[in-house]
Amino acid sequence: MRRLVLASVLIVTGAATSIASDDFPYGNTHSFAVYRNGQQIGSHTLAFQGTGQQRAVATSIDFAVKALGLTVYRYSHRGNEVWNGSILQSIDTKTDDNGKQFTMRARHDGNRLAVERKGADAAFGTSVNDQGLQRNDPVVEVLPSTVLPSTHWNLDQVKQSMLLNTQYGTPSKVQITNLGRQTIKTSSRSIEATHYRYAGDITMDQWFDDRGRWVKAAFKAFDGSEIEYILQE
Repeated sequence: MRRLVLASVLIVTGAATSIASDDFPYGNTHSFAVYRNGQQIGSHTLAFQGTGQQRAVATSIDFAVKALGLTVYRYSHRGNEVWNGSILQSIDTKTDDNGKQFTMRARHDGNRLAVERKGADAAFGTSVNDQGLQRNDPVVEVLPSTVLPSTHWNLDQVKQSMLLNTQYGTPSKVQITNLGRQTIKTSSRSIEATHYRYAGDITMDQWFDDRGRWVKAAFKAFDGSEIEYILQE
């Protein structure tokens, strides 16, 4: 996506493998420091609860870009996911993108995913299917139940060519290239990871370690600045 928020797809082959509910690679939290052109601007943190088939995931993202001592850009995103094994049961998000408000929610409903979004269509223009709606009316869309949210941690997204954008509530088509193995640095050490590049509706680079954890991300923001995620561990 073009704003500072990420909405990404994960494709993992080779060393990184799909997450099984009985082999979950994450601890209670998983946090990144976020840098813009080498200067820290905020954090992105995941919190995990539950065991076995039942799991809840909370996302917290906060950015603040300053110039001459003044804050010129703020971004805040909160999301909550509920999973039963590999099946997404629900997701709710709320985003403040420098004053622009977005909300979305999705619910598993049989063989479909029922999505309700507000704010995205005012930002990107109303689609043909949404004619007659006011700018602030929520938009409801039905997607296949196999579509997963673009929450960076979930390696089951490797099988997807479309993801649910968790800021806007819109479907995102993606293509991914495996760029091979690299050594990347976390806050405390160097680790081996697999590098993937994303194109299409999502443009970014992402790295996963041998345990299947998301360990780094990099992309260009809407203003051309370089954004980098450094894992804190």
